[in-house]
Amino acid sequence: MKKLFTLTLALAPLAGFAQALTNSGATITVQSGALLFVSGSVQNTAGSTLTNDGTVELTGDLTNAGALNGTGTLRFSGPTDQQLTPGTGATVGTLAIANTGPTGANRVLLKGDLTTTTATMLSAGLLRTDASATLILPDGASLSGETAGRYVQGNVRITRNTVTGPVNFGNGAILNGTGQALGAVSITRTAGLQTVNVSYGQNLGSPGYKGIDRIWTVQPTTQPTAALPLTLSWLADDNNGLTDFSQARVYQQAAAGQAWGAVGAATNASSLTISASPGSLARFTVSNATNPLPVTLTAFAAERRGTDGLLSWRTAQEKNSAYFVVESSADGKTYRELGRVGGQGSSTTAHEYAFADANLARYGAELLYYRLRSVDQDSTIAYSPVRTLSIPFEGLVFEVYPTHLPTGQALLGRVRTPEAGPATLFITDVLGRPVLRQTLNLAIGSTALELPAAREWAEGMYIVHFQQGRHHLSARVVRE
Repeated sequence: MKKLFTLTLALAPLAGFAQALTNSGATITVQSGALLFVSGSVQNTAGSTLTNDGTVELTGDLTNAGALNGTGTLRFSGPTDQQLTPGTGATVGTLAIANTGPTGANRVLLKGDLTTTTATMLSAGLLRTDASATLILPDGASLSGETAGRYVQGNVRITRNTVTGPVNFGNGAILNGTGQALGAVSITRTAGLQTVNVSYGQNLGSPGYKGIDRIWTVQPTTQPTAALPLTLSWLADDNNGLTDFSQARVYQQAAAGQAWGAVGAATNASSLTISASPGSLARFTVSNATNPLPVTLTAFAAERRGTDGLLSWRTAQEKNSAYFVVESSADGKTYRELGRVGGQGSSTTAHEYAFADANLARYGAELLYYRLRSVDQDSTIAYSPVRTLSIPFEGLVFEVYPTHLPTGQALLGRVRTPEAGPATLFITDVLGRPVLRQTLNLAIGSTALELPAAREWAEGMYIVHFQQGRHHLSARVVRE
């Protein structure tokens, strides 16, 4: 029977030294002020615990299959590449990268997600994450020491809980949240992996055109309601073969694999720093004048025209273009098709397009999101950047969707009211016979509705009635 034990290293300046360390089922605690130096590798096996509130320094690899935690410093100072396999849920206070190996063999290779609650500091060597691994710095944690030849390659995610003004995230991104209610914001920088659509952007129609080897993914709790300043900076290590940044541009992508769209005008970014003001937050990168990332779209805008919305866009050229699908969303997540506009097939001249979205009040939302889905003749699709449009509150609004309801699907709806209080939702068939009645207690603003019972309705037409006080609105639904 294996005997379990607990080892505590304490009482500064007490230090422990080992050629290698394997923890098999024990608990090792390095207390504040203590140093555990391992001239070799550390293995923390399944069922073992390594708690570090002091300093653990090693010259070899660290492999954890148990519990790795603590508020202290974990320092890698080997003379060649070292591997860090953190295991599930691993946290350290400070991660110190001090690898003394020669260029090309001075990396700490991170094989899984790791959270550093205080800091990640680089004084020598690089930290390189696997493409699927992320170095995570929560609110209050900092990243320092990055410079040419010494930085975090791969994924580093930094979160700030409050972004009400200009905030430097520390990973090459400064976001100004003045006047916005963004909530917590996380920015993941993916850099130096030399992988298309992972660490650098590529023109979907002309793969030879590419951006720098850095992509920033900005994830706010709530999308902005207006354009906000964003500044991006990078090291020459990640220029990705691009040389002239005198006419550089910021590009935005709604999601990985979709088309890139330019944000703002070209500007001189020879200092490897560039600013733009996007209207929404997603994925961003940078490219120069000779490497344009958009396929054909050069402009896309949304504006109000009375009670309607006007979407307009422009293409510089088109290749095998079939049509554009105009899509809208009331929450920035779920998009619905509004209509289609035919493309020009193959054309080398500029073309302008427009689409009207009538009666914006029907959405029951204060902010609308729009995007274009371009469809080629071979059914290849690409998405534009998202544009937003504000809608003033103008009285009671009620809508249900989809109006043609497939079998097995719930009926969804939205009500927007300037008055709090009770309301009634009732459904009748086309002959006026009651089908469902429901009482609602509404707050001021927008309320989402869901009627799962609609999945069981027989085929035919139904009238959905909404009544609040003296107001009565209705909508027709066809169960297909």
